[in-house]
Amino acid sequence: MRPEKLAEVLGQEHLVSAGKIIHEIISHKQPTSLILWGPPGSGKTTLARIIAQETGAEFVELSAVTAGKADVVKVIERAEQNRRLGMTTILFVDEIHRFNKAQQDAFLPHVEDGTIVLIGATTENPSFEVINPLLSRSRVLVLEPLGLDAIVAIIKRAAKTLNLSVKRLPKKSVALLAELSGGDARVALGNLELASQLTDGTITPEVIKTAAQKRIPGYDKAGEKHYNIISAFIKSMRGSDVQATLYWMARMLQAGEDPKFIARRMVIFASEDIGLAGNGGLSLAVATFHAVQQIGMPECQYNLYHCATALARSEKSREITGLMHDAQSLAAAHPDAPVPLHLRNAPTKLMKNLGYNKGYEWQAGFTPDKGFLPDGLGQNNQPTK
Repeated sequence: MRPEKLAEVLGQEHLVSAGKIIHEIISHKQPTSLILWGPPGSGKTTLARIIAQETGAEFVELSAVTAGKADVVKVIERAEQNRRLGMTTILFVDEIHRFNKAQQDAFLPHVEDGTIVLIGATTENPSFEVINPLLSRSRVLVLEPLGLDAIVAIIKRAAKTLNLSVKRLPKKSVALLAELSGGDARVALGNLELASQLTDGTITPEVIKTAAQKRIPGYDKAGEKHYNIISAFIKSMRGSDVQATLYWMARMLQAGEDPKFIARRMVIFASEDIGLAGNGGLSLAVATFHAVQQIGMPECQYNLYHCATALARSEKSREITGLMHDAQSLAAAHPDAPVPLHLRNAPTKLMKNLGYNKGYEWQAGFTPDKGFLPDGLGQNNQPTK
């Protein structure tokens, strides 16, 4: 089912439509080094193959999972021969983020002198996983998960190839296959293939659910998606959107996120974003963290949803955050300012004779004439928020 021409590609219109970069690369027959960054099943390998085929280049594929130094040397030797014959070689490296720094460095001179055109595919953020010299010699193209319309079109194309009539694969079954795919064309096609093998009759939604089982959410607790989703969770609480807050938290919990991580973030949020506007928020968040520790999953979800809802609905204030940053800036700018004499401890007679603690009175609300800051650091010298 893999498309062989750009015109057959479904989805990724921001890259393949007329005037967009991949369309222009192909129309001008000028392949260039690329890093294709996107989720599984979004078409990275397909696009690399099409670029090679439609620009007349030889396509050589390596997987960073299994390839070693000897494989890379063979590809470079072959590319040098092709270059002498006037042919371009496109080296496609799947999961390029799995190559270490030294392995990635090995490509640099051959990319730079034009021996190979390197197209790397990665599901991880290339900013963190691909070395800067390689990034600077490549264009990073971001692929999005395929939309429902594209997945439906792919399923219908596959059904036609498999001679599955509309009666055998009804519209509601196609819609469910697309919904369960998570934007991954391979998942949709795999579920369709298995569902068609499970029955000789109509492929009903029940058959599809049996074939698909439970789809594991795409989530990497050490990867970018982890940080993107927790960021969305925090921003939704900050914006007082309860539905969005609970949606993002549910996504994390269903993907297996540590509930203590979520609870810790809410403890931070209670002071950073609510602070003096709702002093009870911190007590609730800390109590939630302790409850999560004591109870564990799945029952501690009640505590998490309780706390997240309360924090999202609470009045918000960044005053504590601003005051903290101001104090940190002032202390960093004046780290050695001496403590004024009237604020110093005076445990001995000599210290008292030198003026330590002079003029200070133990009285609620008492403010000495010279204040509480070091000399020269009065109100007018404090950083602006």
